[in-house]
Amino acid sequence: MELTNNFYDNTTAFENALGYGKSFDKVCRTLTINSRQVKLYFINGMTNNEISTKIVGDLTTSDETAPQFFIDAQSFADRFIPFAENSITADICEGVTEVLSGQIAIIVEGLNQIIISDIRSYPTRDGQEPENNRVLIGPHEGFNESLINNTALLRRRLRDPSLTISLMRLGRKSRLDIAVCSLDGRVDQNTLSVVTEKLKQIDVDTLCMSPESILECLVKGQHYNPFPKVRYTERPDSAAASIAEGSIIIISDNSPAAMIIPTSFFDFLQDTNDFYFPPLLGSFLRLVRLFVFSATLFLTPVWYLLIINPEIIPPWLSFIKIEESVGVPVIAQLILIELVIDTLKLASLNTPSSLSNSFSVISALVLGEFAVQAKWMTSEVVLYMAFVAIANFTQPSFELGHAYKMCRVFVLIMTALFNYIGFAVGFILVFVLIATTKTVSGRSYLYPLFPLNVKALKRLIIREPINRQNN
Repeated sequence: MELTNNFYDNTTAFENALGYGKSFDKVCRTLTINSRQVKLYFINGMTNNEISTKIVGDLTTSDETAPQFFIDAQSFADRFIPFAENSITADICEGVTEVLSGQIAIIVEGLNQIIISDIRSYPTRDGQEPENNRVLIGPHEGFNESLINNTALLRRRLRDPSLTISLMRLGRKSRLDIAVCSLDGRVDQNTLSVVTEKLKQIDVDTLCMSPESILECLVKGQHYNPFPKVRYTERPDSAAASIAEGSIIIISDNSPAAMIIPTSFFDFLQDTNDFYFPPLLGSFLRLVRLFVFSATLFLTPVWYLLIINPEIIPPWLSFIKIEESVGVPVIAQLILIELVIDTLKLASLNTPSSLSNSFSVISALVLGEFAVQAKWMTSEVVLYMAFVAIANFTQPSFELGHAYKMCRVFVLIMTALFNYIGFAVGFILVFVLIATTKTVSGRSYLYPLFPLNVKALKRLIIREPINRQNN
């Protein structure tokens, strides 16, 4: 589609192609120069503010009346925008693409071409990537506390006019700015409508603790449920990939954590590193993560059930028996170490970063070694709990790790109280808790296992190569 000599038709067609009015960061400035209207289109947060301000200032203060400067778009650009890299195009789609990449498009009344000024200024990382989701290969940049910078990082990766970013304000006193990001044609419109309506119905004074405060308002009545209802990411590449797959991203001002909706239990099997390795290696890492993290829930309850019922231990598993007992019951040892591990985590968080790693390692070694020597704990208990503590970090969700811990302790207590029956009932109740977990979008927490979607389940377990059907 190309421009004509009709200014109104040109700007209307350009705004429709750009999706102007649907997203708050798509800006249009209307000026009048020598009795002619001029419109500037750009993306807030992706342009150099100083140069864009100078362009607007030069256009509004110009008293040039010589008609030769309005003969064509090139002469206009040479006269009024000489300090930027300019190009000329008559194609609306090309102009829209350039705007979405961070440049300014200028449409002048009476001219049938678009002036493209390259004054891009992309947000760059401040030296640190997200601490909780690092990658070996790939960009080492992350979201920060600026909403504009974060939306610009998404625009840089998805230069598509169908990427819609809607601005909302929540909280009567905080008036927190949030951006709801989705890709038209990919996102499920019913899910988007449900999430948008729930956000509009939030009626609280403040949302200072942005992500968690928003989540508690979106999902009510399940404060007893420790399983995470959404995924968080501080990586713009992960957020952009989720949007391309049809997810909804909620970004709040003053927070680098973006919420990914909808989220199911099996979505946590994925990790960013999987997609920066070849499909075979990525699938292997994902299967290892699935196996090892599942073991954190089953290992100690199954081992404890066998220990209190030694008659059911087969000869080939005799090595799991406790060789030297101590005065402290095994169940008390297991729960005590669970508490000690959490204590070390909290202490590490409040320790200066230069000392936190050495503090954690030394504390674990000293406590474990002296606890065994003092006959408080057996070496078998320390070994199994050390494996559980390490395996808990094989997946990126801190919340899911703590949910597993609570379920593990619950099953251990049920097994200690009621033996076989307590073990079986404990795991049944854990499964029921997972199955009944409410999500923000209303989709089943066990999707794609229930309702069954074999293709979607396969894609979550196996890292498939990129192609037209799988992006």
